[in-house]
Amino acid sequence: MWFKYTCYENFQDMNPATGQILLKLSEVHFKHATFGSTMARVFVYGTLKKGQPNYKHMINTAKGLAKFQGRGHTVEKYPLVIAGKYNIPYMLNIPGTGHHIAGEIYSVDEQMLQFLDEFEGCPDMYQRTLMRIQVVEWEGKGGAGEARAAADGVLECFVYSTATYPPEWVGLPYYDSYDSSGKHGLSYVLRESRE
Repeated sequence: MWFKYTCYENFQDMNPATGQILLKLSEVHFKHATFGSTMARVFVYGTLKKGQPNYKHMINTAKGLAKFQGRGHTVEKYPLVIAGKYNIPYMLNIPGTGHHIAGEIYSVDEQMLQFLDEFEGCPDMYQRTLMRIQVVEWEGKGGAGEARAAADGVLECFVYSTATYPPEWVGLPYYDSYDSSGKHGLSYVLRESRE
């Protein structure tokens, strides 16, 4: 079965006549969770983590369902920078540079995934791609395949990173973990507080 998907960078096949990106449904890595709908794994590393300014969206069931599964870090190193006048955290899609980025793993339903795409400005500001995440702590109670993957220590999760950034961002300080109230002194500016 083939599935057309518009916000995914690492495609499996492309229709040469239309240029549409096509994926096998199994490549999207949706899993069935105990609360009965199709779920996808998402790794968050910035303002959507617990205790951060936008975590409220992860627990707002009007936007969809998000179930905390555990904590981990990227298998590959990436630069995590804080940039722009609103002090937004960005994982630059430059594999092999920077740090193993720490974050949280969630299972989300299709409604929450759609909300996250819109919230993250996908595909213009961030691009949602699959990345390998090393599990550090696991609380998830998914199916047998998910439990086996977590036991092996590495999961594939969707991550919102960016390949569309000003070149000077590469010269900013790199972080391995984000906290809006961190020692960097660059507190995130909430959308409702922006001019």
